[in-house]
Amino acid sequence: MKEILSSSHTGDSCIHVKHKSGLDIYIAEMNGFSSIEAIFGTKYGSVNTMFRNRDDKEYTVVPEGIAHFLEHKLFENEDCEVFELYAKTGASGNAYTSFDKTCYTFSCSKNYQENLKILLDFVQKPFFTQESVDKELGIIGQEIQMTNDSPEWRVMFNMLGCMYHAHPVRIDIAGTQESIAQITPELLYKCYDSFYNLNNMVLSIAGNVKADEVLAICDEYLRPCEDKGLEMVFPEEPDNIVKREIREKENVGASIFNLGWKCRPASGMDRLKKNIAAAMAGEFLTDVSSEMYQKMLMEGIINSTFAYEVFSGDGFFSLIISGESEDSDSIRENVIREVKRFISEGIPEKDFRRFQKGMYAGLVRELNNVEMVATVMSGAHMDGLSPFDTIDRLAELTPQDVLDFMSSELSDDKLVLSVIERMAE
Repeated sequence: MKEILSSSHTGDSCIHVKHKSGLDIYIAEMNGFSSIEAIFGTKYGSVNTMFRNRDDKEYTVVPEGIAHFLEHKLFENEDCEVFELYAKTGASGNAYTSFDKTCYTFSCSKNYQENLKILLDFVQKPFFTQESVDKELGIIGQEIQMTNDSPEWRVMFNMLGCMYHAHPVRIDIAGTQESIAQITPELLYKCYDSFYNLNNMVLSIAGNVKADEVLAICDEYLRPCEDKGLEMVFPEEPDNIVKREIREKENVGASIFNLGWKCRPASGMDRLKKNIAAAMAGEFLTDVSSEMYQKMLMEGIINSTFAYEVFSGDGFFSLIISGESEDSDSIRENVIREVKRFISEGIPEKDFRRFQKGMYAGLVRELNNVEMVATVMSGAHMDGLSPFDTIDRLAELTPQDVLDFMSSELSDDKLVLSVIERMAE
């Protein structure tokens, strides 16, 4: 089944194919571009620690960090290392595991057909032994230690630990030294067979490609999969936070903070609309031209690192403000006061249109970036959306939508402050 998806606002389009193997394929033929970006991804990340297939009698519970561990092991097969194959074609291969997805990528300017064959081939060829698992334990153990030593990483996970009672988003993507020690080849194969089923995956490729050539390679390399009816489950998570703040002292050049609201989770189109409203709220709260920003800047409370992020996925949602500051308490007080002011006075139409145009321009720029187009296509599919839904929904956003988000989600009792404080000299 082949269909053309397009944006009603920009006219951009891509091709979507539901392949006979079960895989969803997205292709953006970008004439005039010299590079190619491909992503072969599965809707499987660090938060997916409890699941079952249709024929399973009981849920399988796996150690935290196993999704990231599996990603590492897929790059090794019985014949050779995958990076060696990419080196011969001149491609740059990579992979990453996030909270709710794992993606394998390559970028190149030539030989894309050969590179696509390598990508499709190795991701469908798992090879796990006890010896290779034992070897990887040390490597990933060092990676966990490195992230634990990162102040930026710690300040975020400290915040998530204060927000979430049970949801696995509170645990490092790579897991812990204790959790990865429980990983076995049998568990890796169980996770692979469940989550790397093509019905749970997506291929997106953008740039100087031809759809017919891509689909011909897919016909040759994709192995048909039966949909196993995968079901993912998360622990019951209360609405309230665990505690209001957490502070640690470390040998850092400047104190850093994360200030985040624990919001109600959403999915599909509801999450997209909420993401856009939250992003617009973040624009207002970190606006460099605002009276609050300029006052804190003049007082030396903040600097140019003051910024926001919308952090959301399956079962979690947060608007986070972060930066460097030696007075994070004052930032929290100012931000709380500013939210209440917007709720009381409303969202200024002029500023709203300015931010909306800026965000719209950013999305349009992404459509002229091969890597971003491939990322948007794969990410949208995993969220149950069309690649152009974001730009289309942004055009429909109203000031009232932003105000409703602030009123319903940005309450003081859901606000968490995480700080890594600079040690006194």
